[in-house]
Amino acid sequence: MCINIVVVDDDPGFRRIATMLLTARGLRVVAESRDGASALDAVRAHRPDGLLLDLHLPDVDGLSVARRLAEEDHPPRIVLTSTDKSFWSPEELHGAGITSFVAKDKLVDADLRGLFEPSAS
Repeated sequence: MCINIVVVDDDPGFRRIATMLLTARGLRVVAESRDGASALDAVRAHRPDGLLLDLHLPDVDGLSVARRLAEEDHPPRIVLTSTDKSFWSPEELHGAGITSFVAKDKLVDADLRGLFEPSAS
């Protein structure tokens, strides 16, 4: 099963690394976005299975993007990333439509495929 992902981060270097990690784990990156507005456009255009979403974006934060997507039909699975440790509870993240949180420095060790598979939660 091919799992399509959109990578959202304002740092082009991180987008490149994340794309390489996702691809190495058998996922397909269908688009990259540098801000919240283009992320919403990319999700609507590509209808990905998942979104690797940075918390800190130049226009709106990742939680706002996730909340907007959660209101739409068939939202993607959202994995939030940040250099900050999550200071939200798992309940708050889930309420925003976020499947899980992975610190950017832990992304290389994360089970990325597992996080985006439909059975993950």
